[in-house]
Parts: sequence; structure tokens; C-alpha cells
Amino acid sequence: MKYKDYYAILGVERGASEDEIRKAYRKLARKYHPDVSKEANAEERFKEIGEAYETLKDPEKRAAYDQLGRHRPGEDFRPPPGWESQFGGFGFEDVVDLSDLFAQFGGPRTHGGGRGGARGFAMPGQDYEVTAHVSLADAARGTELAVDVSAPERGPDGILWRVPKTIRVRVPKGATDGQRMRVAAKGGPGIGGGAAGDLYINIRLLPHPLFKVSGHDLYLDLPVTPSEAVLGANVEVPTLAGRVRVQVRPGSRAGQKLRLAGKGLPKPGGGHGDLYCVLQIVTPAALSEREKALYEELGKLSTFDPRGHFG
Repeated sequence: MKYKDYYAILGVERGASEDEIRKAYRKLARKYHPDVSKEANAEERFKEIGEAYETLKDPEKRAAYDQLGRHRPGEDFRPPPGWESQFGGFGFEDVVDLSDLFAQFGGPRTHGGGRGGARGFAMPGQDYEVTAHVSLADAARGTELAVDVSAPERGPDGILWRVPKTIRVRVPKGATDGQRMRVAAKGGPGIGGGAAGDLYINIRLLPHPLFKVSGHDLYLDLPVTPSEAVLGANVEVPTLAGRVRVQVRPGSRAGQKLRLAGKGLPKPGGGHGDLYCVLQIVTPAALSEREKALYEELGKLSTFDPRGHFG
């Protein structure tokens, strides 16, 4: 039996993930599919690519293939001792092709490898991936986006052209920064009756002038005056749903967080994140003579030493 390096055929490392193997196959299959490719050896390469993919995409077949060890492409070899009993008796004396051996694992082939020609085999369409920038307000209430993609189409002259295409998609409320959405069957068209690819949308939240986002929680810097921090106060703060009043306790310190439960972004399963108001003690940029005199008087009367811990 002659060895074929399926990993090298797909151009991936032996430790490649299932997703990496799938992406490599789709890229090569689009390039060499005989119905669209101009390459001289397209049909042969397409069958070879399909054969490699059929084996490596299946965990059982891939494990069996890996057990064969590493050899030079085209080198004659025999499976190691015990391989036949571990993965099923296939009768090695009768097997003359590696693809026929692995075809026995799972029945008929579906991507054009080892048996029959490549034409007539279905190939899934290309997946599209775009980044969508969404405002915080739209993320909170949900929105509809017009996503522009560049789809390959073959013209009458046989040349592939990139054709602009707009797809409208609904972003559900509560979308978070970095979230990856899948829209099924909105990618490129399949070849030979294959299923359409998918559209993947990476959500990026636009910066907000007041709120910082962490998952479904929001953070707001809340300025308070020195007297409000010392004596306590009832202050008004903005939220995504409107203004509310919160209580600043006497003796509050800069950096303290006031939690407003349920005032963050909606969650897909129901409920909301929280809003955290982070206290920032702010001093006035300018003082009247009267204010300056009062601060001077307070400084003389106060026994508070903020640097007492210095020793």
C-alpha cells in the first residue's frame, strides 16, 4: 500500500483542529473544483483533496490514519502490528489503495476521492465573515444591520469577479462586544448543488461617552463634590433606560462602586446585567472669595490627616 500524506495535501499541521481542516478543504476545493477551476490538473487535485478531507474530518478515520505513522508520500508500507484488529479487519492483502482502505470505515464517499470522478460532487459555499460596529443603544434594544459582503461570481468570460452584495440581518438585543453571530446559509452559493455557506458577524460596540462595557455590565464614572462624599447626598445618574437617583452614603471614598441591579445590558436568556457607578471626587476649578475662606477655615479646624499612614 502506498502512503499518502493527507495533512500535506490539505496544507495543515498534524495537530490541526477540525475547523482548520474544514477551512483548508473549502479553500482548496473552491480552487480546484473542475466546474470552476482553470488549473490543468484540477480534477485530479480535487479528488486528492476530497480523499484527504473525507479521512481527516472524521474522528474515527483520522485516529486510524494517525496510527499508520509517518512515511514519505508514495512510499510502500504496511500498517503497524495490531492496527487491523484495533480498527477492524479489512484484509490488507486485498487492499491496494489507501483511499479504499478508509472508505470502508464509513460507506460511500461524498466529496470525490478514490472512487469515481470529481464532477457531480456537491461542494458547500464559501463562508463570509464581517465586522459590524454597533452603538450601545442599538445593542441594548436590538437592531437591523445592512451588511456588505463581496461575493465571487463567474462572468460570461469565465473570470471570477468580486460583486458587492448587501445582506440585512437582525442583531438581537443584548449583543456584547466581541460576540460572533452566525447567520446560516447567507454565505456564498454552493457548487454542484452544495449547501450555501454561512455568514459570520463579529460584533464591535462603538465607544460611548459615558458608559464602559464589560460583558452585560456597564460602568459609569460618577463625579461627586467633596462635601457630597463627606456628608452623603442623593444624586441623579443616567442609565440606558433614563435617569434614576442613587444615594451616596456619608464618608464615601473615591473608587467606591454603587451597584444598580438590572440597569445594564439585556441578557439573551432574560434579565439584565448591572450598572456600577464608580465614585470620583471632583474639586472645583475656581473658587469665589467666600468659598476660598470657608475652605481655609475648614482646613484649620479639621484634624483629618489623609497621609497619617506614612508614619
